[in-house]
Amino acid sequence: MEIIQIVGLGIIATILTLVIKEQKPLFAFLLTVFTGVIIFLFLIGKISSIIQLLEKLADQSSIDMVFLKTILKIIGIAYIAEFGSQIVRDAGHESIASKIELSGKILILYMAIPIITVIIETVIKLLPT
Repeated sequence: MEIIQIVGLGIIATILTLVIKEQKPLFAFLLTVFTGVIIFLFLIGKISSIIQLLEKLADQSSIDMVFLKTILKIIGIAYIAEFGSQIVRDAGHESIASKIELSGKILILYMAIPIITVIIETVIKLLPT
């Protein structure tokens, strides 16, 4: 039950952050970032297992690995942008958080262009002329 450990860690860090925030806001922010990193590191093994499973499925179904790697990069950009924007939002900088999210969306669109191109070319080939 890893989720209980994660939620417990999150609740303890939140309580500590609320106590520290009044006197040392910088330490409260650092505790928030540290907690987020610890939770992320706690999930690294699960993420690695998911990636290995997806690579195995892609290999079995003869899907080009370039597409799978691109999709995994897109997912990674989405998670990192979300993580970064949440941390910045916790520090009270909503404007910067919005910029991080916008940057993530633009990078995702940029990374998806080759996949969108292949899909459009495939649809065009299927259409009767």
